[in-house]
Amino acid sequence: MPTLSLCMIVKNEEANIERCLTSVKPFADELIVVDTGSTDRTIELCQAAGAQVYTFEWNNNFADARNYSLDQATGDWILWMDADEVLDGSAAADWKEQLAAETDSVLNVHLINYIGEETNPNETFHIAHTRLFRNRIGLRFLYHIHETLNVEEVFINDHALSRIKLHDGLTIHHYGYLQEYTTAKKKNERNLVMLLHELTVENNNPWTEYHLASEYYRLGKFEQAYEFVNLSIARFLKNDKLPPSLLYKLKYSCLISVGSVEGIPSAIDKAIKLYPDYVDLYFFKGVALYISKLYTLALDVFEQCLLMGEDNINHLTLRGSGSFHAWYYKGGCLEKLGKTELAINAYKEALSLYPNYTHAQEALDSLTMPLKQLEKKG
Repeated sequence: MPTLSLCMIVKNEEANIERCLTSVKPFADELIVVDTGSTDRTIELCQAAGAQVYTFEWNNNFADARNYSLDQATGDWILWMDADEVLDGSAAADWKEQLAAETDSVLNVHLINYIGEETNPNETFHIAHTRLFRNRIGLRFLYHIHETLNVEEVFINDHALSRIKLHDGLTIHHYGYLQEYTTAKKKNERNLVMLLHELTVENNNPWTEYHLASEYYRLGKFEQAYEFVNLSIARFLKNDKLPPSLLYKLKYSCLISVGSVEGIPSAIDKAIKLYPDYVDLYFFKGVALYISKLYTLALDVFEQCLLMGEDNINHLTLRGSGSFHAWYYKGGCLEKLGKTELAINAYKEALSLYPNYTHAQEALDSLTMPLKQLEKKG
């Protein structure tokens, strides 16, 4: 059977590392942890969990540290993770048999990113992320921050590259975008400094501009985010490459966040032509139409979202864009169009999928409370 090496880099992760390593131990044959300067109990906890711990002098380059972890791995396959993540393999009882029969060398894993103030499965983004690959095939990490595997470089002539398949059964839960993590580690500020430096080093890399846009977006600086995501899109096009779908998602999310929705429906249609299976783009189109008070048109779009669903994680997908959020906005459209009973049913559908959905509950109450009062008077 093939062997698996977990490869990680850590620094001051005593609050998370035990949970992470415990989740991976049933699957990994070796745990490789590279410490970049911890001053807490991280190293002690890693060793107690059975990990091989190596030290790496921090040089402000995440890729270098990750590549050092790859150099230590002896397994046939490598799984890379962060300390603020947890591996869920409850549906992967025969995963080693799957790896043994695998003909591809690079695989995606279902990654769930939690956002907001607390861990809530309905406040998440989902995507298929490249985390699992064969050892010793030349894959290395690139870039100082938001490091990425050089998959395109290694498989330059492989036309199947854009269709990296998902490894069924393994899911990674990532908690690092929760407010408690970003605030405690001052991640946004650190990332901005490193990305602005990266921009001077890798000034032809559209991903640097995208990640800058993402950081500004998380800080609520939507105008700066919009500027950088447009620069990223333009650079992809200049390099004769199709801009990835998540760039368009971020672009229109920025515009909606500042209430600048004029022209979005027609503009986003161009992105939808590029990615007709991306439900989030339809959802943003519907929201823009709703804000523009074009309720009949918006209703049609939200119904399309519900037909599409949100199971396609080849794109960065917001939980609810093809389910409870779409039902909520459908209810809003119906309410505005004077179809009260249908609106009530739509809000109930949203709540059946997300019982603690505050906006849907408030909207439902605003319609049903007057009806209940009339019934009492009657």
